[in-house]
Amino acid sequence: MSNPSGTDRDEGEPTHDPITEVIEIGDVVGPVDDPTGERRYTAPGFDAGSTQIIDRVPDADTELIATPLTATPQPRTAAPQTIAPQAGVRRRPAWLLPVVLAVCVLAAAAILGVVLVRYTASSKLSQQQDMVRSTIANFDTAVRTGDLATLRGITCGQTRDNYVNYDDRTWADAYARIAAAQQYPVVASIDEVIVNGDQAEANVTSYLASDPATTSVRSFDLQFRDEQWKICQSA
Repeated sequence: MSNPSGTDRDEGEPTHDPITEVIEIGDVVGPVDDPTGERRYTAPGFDAGSTQIIDRVPDADTELIATPLTATPQPRTAAPQTIAPQAGVRRRPAWLLPVVLAVCVLAAAAILGVVLVRYTASSKLSQQQDMVRSTIANFDTAVRTGDLATLRGITCGQTRDNYVNYDDRTWADAYARIAAAQQYPVVASIDEVIVNGDQAEANVTSYLASDPATTSVRSFDLQFRDEQWKICQSA
């Protein structure tokens, strides 16, 4: 009886290895084209040409770059610098400053002079106005008291002539009658005084001594004579 196919076999039966097929290298690898006997493998579909062996290029030597040590900065000493004058800037001559100061002083003096002149003129005008008021007040007092000498001294022109024409006796009799009837004028207030050189005009409010409630405005014309203001006309 034959032995079944398998791995079992009878002992003593000779062992036969399977037949090995010998494949020629030249059929797969290709022809030898290198004198050394090495074969080059060619990929299917490409021309079976010679394959060039590229030698490996050795890596370049690593260059060590030395890092310079950081130097400690040395402190700098500030040195005085000379600043050159800018181009186009002209320096003023030394004599110009005194001239400018002199001009400023003269201008200030001129302004001060104008101020002083105006102040002096205003002060003088105010003084003259006060003198006019004083003359009118003296005239009013002389009229109420019958002082003939004062009336002659502070009047001028036609007004003075009227008082000069009276002698002392005639004046005393006339004044007694006027005083008894209270027919002399009384100056209540001096309202306005205008001085123009040696001429002056004053407006006053007055009333008769017999009727203080009835007031009227009178005007005095004055002139500056003999270093004083005198009443030359009254209306």
